Amino acid sequence: MSGLEIDVLMALFAVGLVAACFDAIAGGGGLLTLPALLLAGMSPVEALGTNKLQSTFGSTSSSVAFVRRGHVDWRIGAPLALSALIGSMAGALCAKLLPREVLEAAVPVALIVIGVYFLLKRGLSDADAAAKMPAFVFGFTIAPLVGFYDGVFGPGAGSFYMVGLVSLLGFGVMKATAHTKLANAGSNWGSLFVFALGGTVAWGVGLLMGLGALIGAQIGSRLAMRLGARLIRPLLVTICFILAAKLLSDPANPLRTFTAQLW
Repeated sequence: MSGLEIDVLMALFAVGLVAACFDAIAGGGGLLTLPALLLAGMSPVEALGTNKLQSTFGSTSSSVAFVRRGHVDWRIGAPLALSALIGSMAGALCAKLLPREVLEAAVPVALIVIGVYFLLKRGLSDADAAAKMPAFVFGFTIAPLVGFYDGVFGPGAGSFYMVGLVSLLGFGVMKATAHTKLANAGSNWGSLFVFALGGTVAWGVGLLMGLGALIGAQIGSRLAMRLGARLIRPLLVTICFILAAKLLSDPANPLRTFTAQLW
């Protein structure tokens, strides 16, 4: 399987399982899976394509778990997933054309803002609040934009879906998490289709990690449904800050370069 040793393959399976567990609760699984694939010797492009394959298993598995427990409103969820899918396909097709430097600089800042939002927002619970925009407007504006970003770059897409669903549609944390997983599944399937057509997916490794992701996503989604906002909120805040720190730790990050020039 891709010429990798059995111990490396088993380690990748375990990484897929653990990452999907965290991803089902608060996102950020790519923090573990992408570096693991790169350490296994894959090129950056192949690692991105293979990561989309395994994450598709995880997001689909967690979506099924939330749907089976009645946490998804299909009148909102179906257009949301479809819009995210279309947006991510467009993003994946444009991935080589857009200036990644802008994304690499802006995303850490956005993640810190989201982390602070969820940390300080009062009254955040599993109860719904008043919506600030109609669901169909959200489904055909915000969802494809985040999906497009997921296809182009990816880190933090789940957090962007979450903050939109909570702040704009007034969803409680549990309901927002369930619909975020559905949107994630849509954007993962869309970008995976494009990566697969481009021949940048290591199918053997991706399917093995996907099996781990199937299991991990079931564990994570059940924990999320059992503990609700008590678990999702602190883990989401933590993931946002860790992901921002991870992106900023790269010496080549344009934001670090710009700051160094100022000083």
